[in-house]
Amino acid sequence: EVQLMESGGGSVQAEGSLQLSCVVSGWTHSWACMGWFRQAPGKEREAVATRRWSGTTAYTDSVKGRFTISQDKDKNTLYLQMNSLKPEDTAVYYCAASPQWTCSMYAPDFNCWGQGTQVTVSS
Repeated sequence: EVQLMESGGGSVQAEGSLQLSCVVSGWTHSWACMGWFRQAPGKEREAVATRRWSGTTAYTDSVKGRFTISQDKDKNTLYLQMNSLKPEDTAVYYCAASPQWTCSMYAPDFNCWGQGTQVTVSS
């Protein structure tokens, strides 16, 4: 059984930093695409960043220049470095994996999800 387990969430003040980690277990092959999504209370889940197996990355406009997605394939771990955090970044952050080589930022393309980790940014 494939499992994704996020960690690293917490509470920080605005302009602070956090690094989220997502460990993938139960799957010995590389996913075509992995990504980070977030969902704030009362809002739809949105894509934050994606990373193709080849290394190509994509970010939603609101986090460009502040967040960085990376992957350590030897450790089967996906990371999201979040700098200059803003109160509007407050949400539950989810790690997800997709077999789609197109690696869109479309949540239904991702068929394996973690449980989420809470990030709270105070002003």
